[in-house]
Amino acid sequence: MFWRIKTIHFIGIGGTGMSGIAEVLHNLKFNVQGSDLNKSIYTERLENLGIKVFYGHNPHNLDGADLVVISTAIKGDNIEVIEAKKRGIPIIRRGEMLAELMRMKYGIAISGTHGKTTTTAMAASVFNEAGLDPTVIIGGIFQKLNSNAKLGNSRFLIAEADESDKSHLNLSPVFVVITNIDLDHLDFYKDLDDIKETFKAFANKVPFFGSIILNADDKNCLDIIPGLNKRVVTYGFSEKADYSISDLEKGRGYYSFKVKEFGKSIGEFKIKVPGVFNVQNATAVIALAKELRISSKKIKAGLEAYTGTKRRCEVVGERGKLKVITDYAHHPVEIKSTINALSDFYKTDKILVVFQPHRYTRTKALFDDFIECFPEKLNLILLPIYPAGEKPIKGVSSELLCKKISKKEVNCSFVEDKEALLNVLDKDKDKYDLIVFLGAGYIDNYAREFGRTINE
Repeated sequence: MFWRIKTIHFIGIGGTGMSGIAEVLHNLKFNVQGSDLNKSIYTERLENLGIKVFYGHNPHNLDGADLVVISTAIKGDNIEVIEAKKRGIPIIRRGEMLAELMRMKYGIAISGTHGKTTTTAMAASVFNEAGLDPTVIIGGIFQKLNSNAKLGNSRFLIAEADESDKSHLNLSPVFVVITNIDLDHLDFYKDLDDIKETFKAFANKVPFFGSIILNADDKNCLDIIPGLNKRVVTYGFSEKADYSISDLEKGRGYYSFKVKEFGKSIGEFKIKVPGVFNVQNATAVIALAKELRISSKKIKAGLEAYTGTKRRCEVVGERGKLKVITDYAHHPVEIKSTINALSDFYKTDKILVVFQPHRYTRTKALFDDFIECFPEKLNLILLPIYPAGEKPIKGVSSELLCKKISKKEVNCSFVEDKEALLNVLDKDKDKYDLIVFLGAGYIDNYAREFGRTINE
């Protein structure tokens, strides 16, 4: 290689976004290494690829590093960040590194408050089926790849664009998909108007020959259209959408639906994952693929080949009628949609939900929405809030949230730790068809551990 930067050190290499970028850089023949506090499926995969992972942060981990990459979760008082500054090693954020990778390709950025990961993975499946072999960076494990990243040989890079810290503004994509816009990440945004303005600025970064693909069923997406100055293509159930969904049918283990492209039918499509929202996500991919002249036949094959993404309605345990499911849903809108989707997909209301709130700031900002997002008569267990590096906020707790939720005819209880949770689940598991673990924290580990006991 001709470049001087050879060894790249990732602080927090086990993060979903960080690990994917690390893998792509490794495949580009950079010497990649990194540190993280805990072993995970992401760090194990990187180690299996030959990437050195240090567990725990230590100044000596930086020996030989030419560049340091950090995520938003890594603060300025991290000892490796302090050491990098002391040694004069350049430090860039994850979003900046993703932007550098996208500069080498025709970038396709999948954005939105909800549905980014699934939509990105669906797009990758369609592009692969079309023989386009894209580079892919996803915020979750794509089942078909068993990875959250792939270095392709084509000119296309499909990436999940993270709006949580405004790092998506670093990207310069040719195509932008916005699945929806919702109130979230109020540690970085002032209010919903601020979020909409940021998405507008992001979308307008596409070049004159690119496209902005928006959800016509989402009011906030529609609100930003007057401020967009590039080609806009819409999709959704709305009859006014450029790619309009109709004739939705729910079969056993699949959804089928028809799509009109600017008023003309382009056929029937099928997906094998739960949720009407995933029909919308699939139609976003249809619109994207059609912008690139991919045939309906290839699109259909790619969508049907999509088998899901880890932590997105993923079944991790099964015995008889009981299924144990883990999902990343941690925002009230996602929680409500996921519970409804699973109930509809599996045709049951015998559901136990285990939820771990994510971040004190989010729990405080959306407290009333969390109270309302769980349906009446639901059996619900709350775990302590996963802080994600935040300090506790007085008066914000899962215990208080549980008390408020219980007042609206939800059978809600609070458990303090994993041992207590697993005892309750083992005792009550025969009452349910679905035990669903929701949250963006370590609750996924609990789901998999319980799932293994069910599978035995």
